Amino acid sequence: MRLNDLLSPQRVAIQNGGSLDKHRLIQALATMLADGAGVAPTLVAQALEAREARQSTGIGEGVAIPHGFMAEVQHQVGALITVPKGVAFDAIDGEDVHIVIAVIGPKHASGEHLKTLARISRVLRSSAFRERLLAAPTAVAAFDALVAEDEACHR
Repeated sequence: MRLNDLLSPQRVAIQNGGSLDKHRLIQALATMLADGAGVAPTLVAQALEAREARQSTGIGEGVAIPHGFMAEVQHQVGALITVPKGVAFDAIDGEDVHIVIAVIGPKHASGEHLKTLARISRVLRSSAFRERLLAAPTAVAAFDALVAEDEACHR
């Protein structure tokens, strides 16, 4: 699955201000994902929080990929929030997270889900790209940058 099949410009946001913590960030992602998946935001938040309770999805280098499965979801849906100022996320390297891509998928498609997580990780591997993504002035620009990088990484 290409990232432009997973995301949409409407499910991309830039969080520049306010007091943000991991819980509020997950709530915001859940709202965005729920819209794309056609399920209640509270159910999505529960799935993401349950996964986070097992182990943080902060994979290091300023990136987190919260994810989960739900029986009510028919297809994978993703959402992206960039946080230029960073947010504590209990990442494995102990550093703040700046790029968060969340994915929710159906319980019966774990293989596809794992492939999607690997694809996201591959796209976000480049520190130069992560810097460009964080510098995107708008959600649409961030979406376009992510889609272009995904295509470049998977030619």
